[in-house]
Amino acid sequence: MRPARAARSGGFVPGSDPLPTFSRRTLLTGTGALLAATLAGCGTGSAAAPGDPGPLRIGAIPDQDPEVLQRLFGTVAGSLSADLDLDVEYRPVTDYAAAVSLFRTGDLDLVWFGGLTGVQARLQARGAVPIAQRDIDEEFHSVFVVNTATGLAPADDLASLADLRFTYGSETSTSGRLMPAYYLREAGVDPEGFPGGPGFSGSHDATIALVASGTYQAGVLNEQVWRSRTESGEVDPAVVAYARTPAYHDYHWLLGPGAVARFGGGLGGRLTGWFTGLSAGDPDDAAVLELFGAGSFLPTEAANYRQIEEIGRDLGLVS
Repeated sequence: MRPARAARSGGFVPGSDPLPTFSRRTLLTGTGALLAATLAGCGTGSAAAPGDPGPLRIGAIPDQDPEVLQRLFGTVAGSLSADLDLDVEYRPVTDYAAAVSLFRTGDLDLVWFGGLTGVQARLQARGAVPIAQRDIDEEFHSVFVVNTATGLAPADDLASLADLRFTYGSETSTSGRLMPAYYLREAGVDPEGFPGGPGFSGSHDATIALVASGTYQAGVLNEQVWRSRTESGEVDPAVVAYARTPAYHDYHWLLGPGAVARFGGGLGGRLTGWFTGLSAGDPDDAAVLELFGAGSFLPTEAANYRQIEEIGRDLGLVS
């Protein structure tokens, strides 16, 4: 299969110039890889439930336009189904909170979460395990953007944003809210103190649109969505990049314990093996990687999101 090109979800676009990055803080990231052999024993059971386990239900946080997500995760569902001989269904959700809630209740088995929603979902579903992240998720970034009417040029001083009407993305977005709020606070800017209070656009695409219209003078979003939209000529010239955050861990696949109980204890290892086995040298694999804006997938572990959990607790987004 050769899926059509879609806007990528997160990541760096080769050949583009980086923005000014303000002072880098030490990131509390874990080290080491999660082995497929370890995953084989995770979850609430070691054997599939009697009878037909039903489909493996995959989902994703709705961080981009629905048609983009349908193309991306419909492709993943089709490839997983064919290669692993599983019945796989992609089930779209309405918002970030719904993705976490449906994962907690077991209505979604495997979900592409951002760092914060992944932490929230894992803490609410005992036995859930992060199984893979893209190579680019080891060093992910957010981009602050401004309307040209502000007169601001790219800089490393976030203090200039303090007096502007400002919007985040979703309230529980890692790249569109959590990490930008953290870095704003580190720069001496109250992340909730913008005139009239901050807005919440709901998605990275919506943030660009709201800043372009002048509804908000500035905002912040996932760096790769910004680069992808800019590369394709979809960004209104009224919106320009202002600053780039330091790196942090972000997106990852999270597997729920109910799926392991239904499909057997080896499911985690099979899924990790499939994602990490995708090769840019294979045309079909390369098409999937291209949709994700990645060169490869890597095993991951909960320790990689420890910093996000700590910041989330500090900002009242993780309890």
